[in-house]
This record gives sequence, structure tokens and C-alpha cells, in this order.
Amino acid sequence: MKKTILKISVLGAFLFYSGSAFGQKENTSPQDSTKIRELRNSPSKEDNNRNVMLNAANNTSPRDVNIGLPSTVGGITILENDLPVVYFFWPELPNKTWRQSVGLEKTGLLKMEQLSNTMGDLGFAVNSYSQTGTRDLQVKGKFTTSNFGWLQSDLNVSGPVTKNGWTYTAGAFLNYDPSTFKLGFARNVDETKIFRAGVTKYFPENKGRITALYKYADSYNIGNYAVFQYGENGKVTELDDFRIGRDSYVVNDGLTKMKDIRTGQDYWASMDGKSNTTTSHNIDVFGNYLLNNGWNFKFSTRFHFAKTALSTIIPLSIFQADESAGFALASSGIPYSGNIGTQLAMHTPKTPTTNIAGRFSLQKQIGNHNVTVGLLEQYFKINGFTSNRSFFFQTVGAQPQRLIGPGTDSDGFYNYNVGGEYHSGTENKLSVFASDEWKVTDNFSLNYGLHLRNHNVDGEFSLTPRSPGFTFENTPFTKISHNWFHIAGSVNATYNINKNFGLIANFLYTEENRRLESYSQAFDPNTNKIKSPLGALGIFWNTDYIQLISQATLLHRNNYLNRFNLVNPSNSTQAETVTVYYDIQTLGWTTDFVLKPFKGFNLHYLITFQDPVYKNFKFDAFGKDYDYSEKNVLGVAKVLMEIDPSYTIDKWKFWASFRYFSKQYANLTNVLYFAPRWETFGGVNYTFNKNLNVGATIINFLNQRGASGTINGAELITDARPYYGKLLTGTYIMPFTAQLSINFNF
Repeated sequence: MKKTILKISVLGAFLFYSGSAFGQKENTSPQDSTKIRELRNSPSKEDNNRNVMLNAANNTSPRDVNIGLPSTVGGITILENDLPVVYFFWPELPNKTWRQSVGLEKTGLLKMEQLSNTMGDLGFAVNSYSQTGTRDLQVKGKFTTSNFGWLQSDLNVSGPVTKNGWTYTAGAFLNYDPSTFKLGFARNVDETKIFRAGVTKYFPENKGRITALYKYADSYNIGNYAVFQYGENGKVTELDDFRIGRDSYVVNDGLTKMKDIRTGQDYWASMDGKSNTTTSHNIDVFGNYLLNNGWNFKFSTRFHFAKTALSTIIPLSIFQADESAGFALASSGIPYSGNIGTQLAMHTPKTPTTNIAGRFSLQKQIGNHNVTVGLLEQYFKINGFTSNRSFFFQTVGAQPQRLIGPGTDSDGFYNYNVGGEYHSGTENKLSVFASDEWKVTDNFSLNYGLHLRNHNVDGEFSLTPRSPGFTFENTPFTKISHNWFHIAGSVNATYNINKNFGLIANFLYTEENRRLESYSQAFDPNTNKIKSPLGALGIFWNTDYIQLISQATLLHRNNYLNRFNLVNPSNSTQAETVTVYYDIQTLGWTTDFVLKPFKGFNLHYLITFQDPVYKNFKFDAFGKDYDYSEKNVLGVAKVLMEIDPSYTIDKWKFWASFRYFSKQYANLTNVLYFAPRWETFGGVNYTFNKNLNVGATIINFLNQRGASGTINGAELITDARPYYGKLLTGTYIMPFTAQLSINFNF
């Protein structure tokens, strides 16, 4: 399944944050120094102080914010200039065209209600705005490095062109990140280059501005897994010859042999930039204009063209074999005995995609109402997406070697294109939306919005089963043609019982059906409507020293579609790709507060209790029926806690962030799980003057070496005891990492 391919650890703890109001004192706004403040009176509706960029899994993406549902491949939704940086996260992942950068004028966290009202989608979003041209010369830069050799250079220059309002902006982001483990075939795990250039025209009388901006991106990223020994109570033990987070479990030459599912031609794919790079060209035209009647016209249009190649290896299982089993090193032919890893290799050759989008809105304060109405158009085309597949064996250890064995060809590969994918076509979403922030009385506020969308899907796919060696030569394709109508929106109420204390109530709802990606495999997917209602009730208490909210939330989402790469528990050499439809329900209770007992000190604390479970979860595999309804959702902790103290004195700021995750279930039967863990960050910043500051950050300063996420190949295990002491694979958090950054702004 794609969620297994690049699963990002669930790092957030904010189930309750569905746009709920931090109640306001009479005639005052909430203080904006907290991480999860509801900025109702802010035009952006964003929280700009949230440490959403602190990711314990990698340096390339924002943290994933937990709402009690499993994370997607793409993680948290990312918007730039009010539009998604990519139409859909597959095959072009958002971090292939977007990074946190000085080339962004502003970055904040968009609330769930805002995403529902404006985009019609469920979840949180990072909302960012590109740096536009400036009336005065401005130079911003950042250089970052780490003890593992990470090199990131980031620069943006902007200034005037003429005296009548024409300005320019230009920037470059260069990232060369070896991560924390050493590959056998490349220095860097992530190489990303992003270049921007644009012009801005400021309208007279401060009526607004318009910007035309070009962005080019070139990026590849290589994933990694850890090998560990599994033990009782979810504990994992690091091996003597494999360090979690420090060693690579990627085959040492980075090569996989594939069969092109369209032509049948054999070829070799590389994990580095040769066969694993996404390039994109992006043209944005955006801005605003204040009309004479007081309405603010805001517009953003995007033309995005990309070519995406993906090369991925997923560990499936580990077993032991002696010399009589017939395995040998592929590089030398020397017989091999010991632990052997079964691997799934996937490769998508260069796939062209086109995304044309536009968002247009009018906003005005009318008495006690802040009204917004808008139009959203999104067009997407993907031309012949394929995912070629093969399987192979490798040694178990750092920088493993490929093996030749029973059933493989002379290069060590077998089962070409079992589970291979294909789809091609277009999607179009046309939406209208409206919202109103209504100050009903001094004590009562009501915010509500509605999003109406028409979603058209048109393309082709194949219903032919993918047997070993399968190709699409002389295979008929089946037409895809759907037209769906979706409703989304939210209602949020805040009532002040007195100046500092009050009640909040929220309701949010989104709908969707399927996308082209759902047609990748050899079946016609269930296209019943996916409905996601979310309701919440809570209280708030605000004073000069504490701001607190406590809220209960209920969320249900139906008709999930997921593809699991299952391993037969009776025969670990047998694998099968299974499609499952199911629902998820989450009941949660969160309490959050910010405490400011004395000058310079700030303590943010959050705790969430949640109970996400599967509903209607049934499938068959290896000739057997399975039912995992009422089982706990994989990879989502039931108790989450975040403690964020900081202290500022003179030019120094000292800060830390502690995130606690209770045990996380690692397989579908819930008999395997990972023990509770802490993710820790800390740092110090020193400001020399308004133009220069430096910062040092430590990731995982407690140096925990445990694993997280799911355990590949163990989804169907029913008895954990035989697995105590067994070698397994899984994802993990970064090991102890020290980072240094220098920021300047002139």
C-alpha cells in the first residue's frame, strides 16, 4: 500500500483543533504567542507560531498533524499562495516542489474549518505565501548544517525596479542532505534545488498588488528502514551490526531490475537522481485589489507542469536460510546462509502531470459580519502513470547485498509486475464557497461556511490481473467517467459566560468520492461517497497568565480504500496485494493551555486522549477471511502529550519541545506494537541585531533509538510470542542530531 511506501510518522497531537475558538476577553483578541491559538480576528485565519516544521522523521517535510486518522503519504496538506503546491500527492509528493524557505514571505497553519470551507478537504494545511517584490531592497538568507554533513543554502533578494510601483524578487534554495545514514551508492539522501524569480506591481493609493512568479524545482529523496530485534511489551533492541537511524537498509548498489509494464522491456532503475527525480515548472499570478465599494478582490492562479520518476524499495519480511536453501551473493556467486530480507521494488518512469488552478474571492466587513465569497477551479492531467514492480532477496545488515535464490532470475529478481499499476486521464474540480464571521452579540460569535464542488474524473485503467511477467501489450483498457457533487462546510460557535470563561461548539463536514489514483490496480473501486462528519464541544478560560481550552471531539470517516502488501503468516516467502474498504471512528478529548507566570517564560502544554478504531474492516487473503473491525488503528497513539517551555532573556532564547506518544499498534491484529516513546527537540537562539541571528537545534536529545510506525510483513500475525527475538523492519525517528543555522536579513 502507498501508505506503507513512504509512511510519515504521526507527529502531532491536536485532534481537537478543528477550528475551535480560544474564547476572547471582551473587546480583546487572543494573545498570538501560543502554538495553537485561534486567530479569529486575523484575516489570514492562521497560526503562525505553531512549531509544525519540527519533524522528527526527516528534514524535508512539515510534521504530520494528528486528527485521529492515519497519515497519508503526502502528510499534511501544503498550500502556497492559497493553492495546493501539487494537485494530489501521488506521484508528485509536495516536498518535491515546496520547502520551508526564506523565499516564502509567510508560513502558518491553516485550521481545519478554513480548509473545509475554502478547499472542501479534511485536515490541516500549512499555508504559505511566496516572497513578492518589495519597495525597498531586502536580502534574506539562511545557511544550515548538521553534524552529519547536511548543507542547506537559502537566499532571496527583492527590491524596486522603477519608482512607479514595479518591483522584483529572486531566490534560490539548495539542499544537500545525507540524512543520518550512509548509502552505498550516493552521498545524499535528499537533493533538492528550487529557484524563484518574479515581478510585483503595486497599485496606486494602496489598492493592492499583483505578482507574477516563476519557480523551478528539481528533487529526489531516498527512504530508509531499520532492522531491529522485537521483544516483549513492544520493546525493540538494536542489533550489534545495524544501528537504528544510522545504517542503511537500502541495497548497496541502489539498483533494481524492472520490466516496463507497457512494453515488456527489461531495464535497471536507480534509487538516486538518475531514476528517482521530479522536475517541475510553476507559474503563479496572484495578488489583491481593493474595489471602490469596499470589497477586497483576492486572486491566485497557477500553471504547474511536472515530470515525476519514483524509485522505492519496501522491506516485506525476514527469514533464515542455510546453505542448502540455494542462496548466493549476486555480485560474486558465493553461497550465502543467514538472515534474508524479502524486498518489494517499485519504479515509476518519468510521468508528465499538468495542474492548472485558480482561486478567486471577495471579502468585506459588513456591520457585524465578515463575509467572503469565492470560486475555486482545479484541473489535473496525468499521462500514463505506471508503477512497475519486482521482488528480490537481500542480506540483512548495513548496506545489504542482493541475493540470487530459488525462483529468481540470474540477477536475483522475480514476480515482475505483480501488483503493477496504471492509470491515465484528467480530473476537474469546480467549486463555489462562502463564509461569514458573525459577531452576534458581545458574548456570542458564530462562524460558518459552505463549499459546493463538482468533481469530474475522466480517464482509463485496466481490469486485467497482474500475474508474474505481466505487460499491457495487446491488453484492452477500461473507460473511467464520473461526475460527482460534493458538499463541505463548518459551523463554529463561541459563547462567553463571563469575561474570561465560555463555551465552544463546532461541527465540520466534508465529502469526496474517488480520484484517478484509485484506479491504479486491476479492479473497479467502490465509488460510494466518503463522508467525514466531525463534532466538538468544549470550554475555554483566558486570563493574562493562562489560556486554556478543553474539548471533546467525535470524528467518523467511511469508505477508506487501502492496498496492503501482505505476507502469508504461514509462509513468509508468499506475498499478496489486497485492497480493503473500511471506516475509522475516533473519539477524543484534549486539554491545552499556555502558561505565562513571569516575564520571558512561556509554557505550552497539551494532552490528548483518543480512541481511533477500524469499522467494517473485512477482506480475504491467502484463501482465508479476515475481520479486523473494532481493532485499533495502526500507527496512531491513544495518548499524546506535548510540553513546550521557552525562556527569553536579553538577546537569548532557550526552548525545548517534548512530545509523548503512548504505544502504537504495528500490525492489523494489534498483537504487535511499539512501546511508548518521547520525541525531543531543544535549542538556543542568539540575536546579534535586527539583521543577524544564529540558532542551534538538537533533535532527539534523549537519543532514543526505538522504532515507530508499522512493522512491514507482519500485518496478519496473531501470536506475538514467536516474534520475540525475531528480526523485523520498520520506520524510526531520527537519531541524535545537532543542527546549526545562521539567518540574516538586510
